[in-house]
Amino acid sequence: MLSINLIASVLSLHAPSIFPDEKGVPFLDWLSNSVFVSFAVAAFIIWFARKATKNMTVIPGASQNFFEAVVQGLYDLVESIVGSHMVARVFPMLATLFIFIIVSNWFGLLPGVGSIGWGHAGEGMLYVPEITTPILRPTTADLNMTLAMSTVFMIFWLYWSLTEVGVKNFLSHIFGVKGGLTGIMAIILIPVFLFVGVIEVVSMAFRPVSLSLRLYGNVFAGENLLSTMITLGKQLNLPSWASYIMSVTIPLPFYFLEILVGLLQAAVFMLLCSVYIQLSTAHEEGEGH
Repeated sequence: MLSINLIASVLSLHAPSIFPDEKGVPFLDWLSNSVFVSFAVAAFIIWFARKATKNMTVIPGASQNFFEAVVQGLYDLVESIVGSHMVARVFPMLATLFIFIIVSNWFGLLPGVGSIGWGHAGEGMLYVPEITTPILRPTTADLNMTLAMSTVFMIFWLYWSLTEVGVKNFLSHIFGVKGGLTGIMAIILIPVFLFVGVIEVVSMAFRPVSLSLRLYGNVFAGENLLSTMITLGKQLNLPSWASYIMSVTIPLPFYFLEILVGLLQAAVFMLLCSVYIQLSTAHEEGEGH
């Protein structure tokens, strides 16, 4: 039965469907709880963006002013890393990733995320039922979502790099002799830089993995840490009233910590993506753009 728990359940590595097989909705078995939340987060972002920009005025209202401040701040930050020659091309994706990640991270801290879902009901009004399949799950705590975002970015990164510097310069940047060496010394060091280039290709291939695991690991661990702190009184077999007080007071510092972690992880994801773009699209000094 559908249950509402006072305590968020500990996240599992697997993101289950919000309509388990026994619920008899086979055509929605693909809809996992993290995908459901991603739809909700995307809908909220689109709604707020439309609301803030529907009637643009010279003297902005609160929503327009906030939206413009966020966009301008992100634009200036991205431009300072990737350069003016790339910012117009890459900013829409990088800003979208940042906004989606931070809203997803903070959405996971809302009451009901992890505590509303299918479970086993008990007897009595004060009985806290056990949630076995939460309907709402932090979407960035699902490795499938973070890996998908990282992979999509890397596809665009490769496209931007090849179209900006060309295939020849791109390969030369990876495998070519660096440091301005010429003559016999450059010829001698060709095998060394070829080997370094192979290592660079391997590191590029692992970038989606590192990006996704960093975001997923921090959010997943944070959600489970909060759940552990909330249920600490119950784990210590304390009386109900003491367990309730502990479930409210002890998690508060960790809750505010997770707000900061959510912001930092969104910023780190966007900044690393910006650095990857800058490294592969930066023009040599004095080169015409």
